[in-house]
Amino acid sequence: MKTHGLLASFALLLAACNPSGDDTAAGAQAPAATDPGTRRESIAAVQVDSSSLSARGSSARDPGPRGALAGAGQALPGLSAMEQAAFDGGRADFIEEETAPDGLGPTMNLDSCGGCHSQPSVGGTSPPVNPQIAFASKLSATNAIPSFIKLNGPVREARFVKSSDGRRDGGVHALFTLAGRTDAGGCLVKQPDFASAVTAGNVVFRIPTPLFGAGLIEQIPDSEILANLTRNASTKKSAGIRGRGNIMLAFQAVSAQPNKNGNDGTLGRFGWKAQNKSLLVFSGEAYNVEMGITNDLFPTERDETDACQYTTSPNSVTHLDAATPLEAISSIEKFANFMRLLGAPVPSADQPGGTVSITNGKALFASVGCALCHVPTLHTGNAPVAALRYKDVNLYSDLLLHDMGSSLGDGVAQGQAGGQEFRTAPLWGLGQRLFFLHDGRTADLKQAVLAHRSDGSEASGVVSKFNNLADREQQDVLNFLRSL
Repeated sequence: MKTHGLLASFALLLAACNPSGDDTAAGAQAPAATDPGTRRESIAAVQVDSSSLSARGSSARDPGPRGALAGAGQALPGLSAMEQAAFDGGRADFIEEETAPDGLGPTMNLDSCGGCHSQPSVGGTSPPVNPQIAFASKLSATNAIPSFIKLNGPVREARFVKSSDGRRDGGVHALFTLAGRTDAGGCLVKQPDFASAVTAGNVVFRIPTPLFGAGLIEQIPDSEILANLTRNASTKKSAGIRGRGNIMLAFQAVSAQPNKNGNDGTLGRFGWKAQNKSLLVFSGEAYNVEMGITNDLFPTERDETDACQYTTSPNSVTHLDAATPLEAISSIEKFANFMRLLGAPVPSADQPGGTVSITNGKALFASVGCALCHVPTLHTGNAPVAALRYKDVNLYSDLLLHDMGSSLGDGVAQGQAGGQEFRTAPLWGLGQRLFFLHDGRTADLKQAVLAHRSDGSEASGVVSKFNNLADREQQDVLNFLRSL
């Protein structure tokens, strides 16, 4: 990535396809996602789709994403001048579009972090217009658009459950290549055979996780997460809820613990399966896997085809000869700073449905058992940044792994997280998300709730209690969730 100065300017940062997405031929240009009119129309399309889906069953329905101000995307309050500068510089790098001379590729899913993480603002999740459609043919690239990528569907990465020899795979298979691009002459790398994988049922998907408040999550001590594991133990047991961390220690058995990092034995907390320990690791992995850009943490190209390398490798490193500290740090450190200092989402007190409905929905959310896993509040410790120190973190997650059953299971193991296990997704900011669940299979919040019930799922009993609520009470729960 290009080096930015301290005052660099910048532009912008929950396996079926989204029902509202249109099939779009390769090479079609998506409307500009940053155009306000286009963005409103695209969000409206998602809202219409939500209503049609929610009409099934009870009369309660997803009220749709809140249309008010984003309520997220700003820096944490109380930053020092240097911390604010680090946030601003990180944000600028986060939204920059990379090219082959920057190290992009040879294979990738998109060319910027901000392209995936932009709803409702920089640092969020999939936007209403999928930028992967236009990217497929950017700079004359010759990529075909896989059938599971839709114009009004979520940004997705693809993973193959098994490799061609039948062994476990689970890795990311990048959607696109540099072939045909005017900035990548001579690169002829081919795309994976996604059509055959889809036909064989061998491909599963992940959508971007929102990053708001990520620094607060990073600063929650392991002891806080582990202490919560034992709270309300009898209630959890009666509801069939177990929960554990993703333990990645070699030669260690797993037994009701969180997911621990394989290097130092501490807990993982980022990613759909809590597979990443820190924001720096999260950044370095994504830079390499999602954009093909090697870095100080992940220095080896995933595809080392000589004809497709256009700069030194690793592509993005610490600049030891830079004039200032903020110019010296590498792109992944800038990304980590941006995410670390990114403020938490601000909930609405009265939208949708009014204050009384939201207050009642919050009480019902707890009484049916949702809050046993989606724990409303954890706490940070003695963080080095004052804005992160000893803070309430209203994330609505226990950051633990839970068996979500056969319907949501994707067959992919990460660390000690099995094929049906996922980290409890934080719910803060849910009010403005457009797509739900790990693969973005629905744009309807109620359908996402109901999908938690399936064979083997720890949440089945809780969903049954939700289904037994009166329609008005179900609506209150949905309104509460959309207020977050």
